[in-house]
Amino acid sequence: MKRKRLLFTVFGLLLLLSSASAQIDTTGGRYRRPIFPQVTVTRAVSYGTATTVAGTTQNLLLDLYEPAGDTVRRRPLVIMAHEGAFATGNRDDQFMTAICTRLAQLGYVTASIDYRLGFFPFDSANIGRASIRASQDMRAAVRFFRRDAATTRQYRIHPAYIFAGGSSAGAFMALQLGYLDKPAEVPAYVDLAQLGTLEGNGNPGYSSQIAGVINLCGAVGSPAWLEPGNVPLCSVHGTADAVVPYNIGRAFGQSFSPRIYGSGVLKPRADVVGIANVLRTLRGAPHVPYNGTSTAAVAYTDTTFQTVRDFLRPLLRQPGTVLSAAARQQTEAPQVYPVPASGEVFYLEAGHTAPFRPQQAELLDATGRVVRRFRWEQPRMAVPRGALPAGSYYLRTAELPARRVVLQ
Repeated sequence: MKRKRLLFTVFGLLLLLSSASAQIDTTGGRYRRPIFPQVTVTRAVSYGTATTVAGTTQNLLLDLYEPAGDTVRRRPLVIMAHEGAFATGNRDDQFMTAICTRLAQLGYVTASIDYRLGFFPFDSANIGRASIRASQDMRAAVRFFRRDAATTRQYRIHPAYIFAGGSSAGAFMALQLGYLDKPAEVPAYVDLAQLGTLEGNGNPGYSSQIAGVINLCGAVGSPAWLEPGNVPLCSVHGTADAVVPYNIGRAFGQSFSPRIYGSGVLKPRADVVGIANVLRTLRGAPHVPYNGTSTAAVAYTDTTFQTVRDFLRPLLRQPGTVLSAAARQQTEAPQVYPVPASGEVFYLEAGHTAPFRPQQAELLDATGRVVRRFRWEQPRMAVPRGALPAGSYYLRTAELPARRVVLQ
């Protein structure tokens, strides 16, 4: 009898967790064809500030690309970051401009971000710290747009469809945002405590969760970062890349670089742990072959763009999906963050497509047993952890879809 009750409880939780949030309308060629010939670019939008390696304060800027004349109320967003080995580069480089413009012509809102650069001396610890600082800035950019979606809605972003990607160093950032989610996964020599937390400080109070990662010639510090349940991954990488290895190696082939794992390793790892993913292998291609104006570079740009386009569109829901008026009013699934939560509190954020109403909430453990009941009073609320041990829990209310809570 106990076993039956447990099975019914788990089945019920799975049904709650499968509740879909509001979908994106992909009809009429939207997100497939360049139906918006003109793109509006808003330059130098400030998305936060951060302390540089030199101890100064940097104003973090982004360029925003929007389809001109678009009237859709909630749009997917792609945040992109430029290359430059965490030492150089800027948000309006040739490739960033090209891919952000082309995605905006499909109907996406895109943002090319600047982030903190610089490290010295050239060793594993300082390279690692530079990559963490940059990823903190990308997380701040995600929270910037999620805050806007919850408040002024100036950019008309759908908060459930925020994707992050980049080229070379920018791809490292996006991969860390998507898959480096535990402080214990950061190598000890990086000394994460010196940098604060993985999340950083920009635009606090909102989730930095993304819906997918775009990895263009990037790598990770460990393939073990990719775990079951992680977001989908799109990779484009040349097999003759001498800067960021396609498989396993060191950046630039230099001993001062930590060992890194490129797209050729990430693909089988993602397959094994069940992460939806695609890898476009560019046979014989060097590092970032799409960045340039030569005939070959233009061809690689087309291939890269098409790969990203075809990866993203199904994630917006199946092609041809049409939303009913009722479906558009569905409440988005709440956000629970950080994932995992290792501090004294974790945060709840309700959806934004319907007015929030205070309600009773419960936390259930993996067996379906209620371990805490409390009143959810505000759309964004901090919940004290109290004596709850590490593990996986489920947040349940009468009105909102259930969400997983991971405590470390």
